[in-house]
Amino acid sequence: MKIVADRAIPFLDGVFEPYAEVVYRNGDKISADDVRDADALIIRTRTRCDAKLLDGSAVKLIATATIGFDHIDLRYCRRAGIIVTTAAGCNAAGVLQWVAAALALLSKREQFAPTERTLGIVGVGSVGRLVKEYAEAWGFRTICCDPPREAREHLGFVSLEEVLRKADIVTLHVPLDNKTRGMIDSEAIALMREGAVLLNASRGEVAKTESLLTDKIACAIDVWEGEPNIDRRLLDKAFIATPHIAGYSLQGKANATAMSVRAVASFFGIPLIGWYPPQVESATRKEISWQQMCSTIFDYCDPTAESRPLKESPEAFEQLRNKYAYRREYF
Repeated sequence: MKIVADRAIPFLDGVFEPYAEVVYRNGDKISADDVRDADALIIRTRTRCDAKLLDGSAVKLIATATIGFDHIDLRYCRRAGIIVTTAAGCNAAGVLQWVAAALALLSKREQFAPTERTLGIVGVGSVGRLVKEYAEAWGFRTICCDPPREAREHLGFVSLEEVLRKADIVTLHVPLDNKTRGMIDSEAIALMREGAVLLNASRGEVAKTESLLTDKIACAIDVWEGEPNIDRRLLDKAFIATPHIAGYSLQGKANATAMSVRAVASFFGIPLIGWYPPQVESATRKEISWQQMCSTIFDYCDPTAESRPLKESPEAFEQLRNKYAYRREYF
């Protein structure tokens, strides 16, 4: 059995070697030659899985150690009989803490209490649910948009337009698909309040760069159109500018790798079903007050400090991302 894996996936080295031949490559360098005789791929977003990569290969399973899957041609994989698994939810708490840091920084800059602001949450899946839960506990009024969940569950969620009109702060937590690509455009921004704030830790292509350059709103950006070749104008404008690391917590990365390992193990009958990185202590969710969070969050996630290297060296986007020191989740 042969597995091809992105060498940047943490904690994976040595796990499958007792059971398979494992070939490690940089994610963006994995080639058709590499995968031709591979049974499984373990990847991140930097590997585009489509006919160009997979035609004529022996690949039966793709496990992406990410919550997103827009780098995988799912239609092609269905036709080819290739099973695709994701690590959905793995880094929800890590993204929550990035959002919390952004809210704490905003509160400090603008001198507001949570009860004085409405937080609009667009996408109420694994991440959005946590953001909603903690934000409401801190005192924010929340207004939510998630059309697929609303259609299924009738939760009282509202339209994107209503969120944009009513929220002081809008945070995006949607997958990238045909419906969400470019959903934040100039027309969307025109609906927002003067001085409103947009946080994007979902996918860069959800928001059109040109629409964000207006002085009408402020931006905290973790994901970028065209990354790693990011727009320098938006980089200069954003008060938080991080290199796609919002979910890069130690436990989030451990969860993602564990979910991918378990998917491969289950599919191929390898005795690693319950595997979790032994060097990582798993995190548990706990309550934290607004005051306690604000007084501690920058010790774990300091968005100003984490923005500085990218603002100084935007050409180092990939290096900054790949060598990022994973944060520890503490709530």
